[in-house]
Amino acid sequence: MKSTTTGQFARWPRRVAAVLPLASMLLLASIPDVHADEPPTLAPFSSAQGAQAPQPWRFTTLPNKAPTRFEVVQQDGKRVLKVEADQSYGNLVHPTQVPLNSGTTLAWRWRVDEFVQDADLRTRAGDDGAAKVCVFFDFPVDKLPVGERTKLALARRATGEDVPSEALCYVWDNKEAKGSEFMNAFTRRVRMVVLESGATAKPGGWMAERRNLLADYRRAFGEEAGTTMPDVVAVAISADADNTRGHGIAYFSDLDLRGGPAAQAAANPAERPTQGE
Repeated sequence: MKSTTTGQFARWPRRVAAVLPLASMLLLASIPDVHADEPPTLAPFSSAQGAQAPQPWRFTTLPNKAPTRFEVVQQDGKRVLKVEADQSYGNLVHPTQVPLNSGTTLAWRWRVDEFVQDADLRTRAGDDGAAKVCVFFDFPVDKLPVGERTKLALARRATGEDVPSEALCYVWDNKEAKGSEFMNAFTRRVRMVVLESGATAKPGGWMAERRNLLADYRRAFGEEAGTTMPDVVAVAISADADNTRGHGIAYFSDLDLRGGPAAQAAANPAERPTQGE
């Protein structure tokens, strides 16, 4: 992906560079207006007519980076997303607007056929991975510490995009222990949660996930957020091997994002749910 600003990236201050991985996730992915009578959903990969993921999934990357390849393929009789990182960087982003509450969930199946061998998520030099699912939250910027607000403002100014104020990334890593949670090596605005570690018992085996987003959000950002529950404004699938110059292959099923009772009430004001999920 070419950009007229490519030559400027190397001269940006470190505080801008530190948030660029997060900023790039929303490049080309504007947040749409969501009407009350149109409950938000994530377009299923299984509905793709060809190899390209259906809209509004959009590919994003950074200048001077080889692009990670995202391709819808036939696998075990089903249409799924194949993600191949080869010394590359890239995200597939789906904008949405879902209230965060006790019933907001995200579910999917994934598998990793090849890990990025030299990846080390706790360091900038090794911040690569074959399989990540990231959720973006619209946390009020005026509630952030001054230093964090400054970094975010610089990233938004540099990219011209509405960079999310918080992101939670679920990863399948080859080395980190399952259940590990820590900050991204580049920025506090992204928190990492290791859902799976190493290969499954069966090579190429699929693993199913279902996450309560509010519970995960509170563990990751609770100290910062307090009682605030920001909307989910985008979901991204990410894979990169640019720092380690490595290679990774993963597959993803359709992602199922669902709002809880509050979201349902917003979509149908006349209907009052009697029970949550």
